[in-house]
Amino acid sequence: MIMLTKRNHEKFLVNHLQIEYIEAIPESKIVMMNHDYYLVRETTEEIIHKIADYNAKVMDIQREISIIDKR
Repeated sequence: MIMLTKRNHEKFLVNHLQIEYIEAIPESKIVMMNHDYYLVRETTEEIIHKIADYNAKVMDIQREISIIDKR
């Protein structure tokens, strides 16, 4: 999950696997698979970076577990 900021500065978590698409209007509009949407302060580039960072962390954890299991 990634942390984003609503227009009123409230922080919340989003399951990035449920994002259908992101629309770049003056703010970023995140449309979910169920067609709910969120307007957030982060740019599309920042959101993509947060998703990539999260996925990298998950892969590192998985890789570390694999290495430990082989001992």
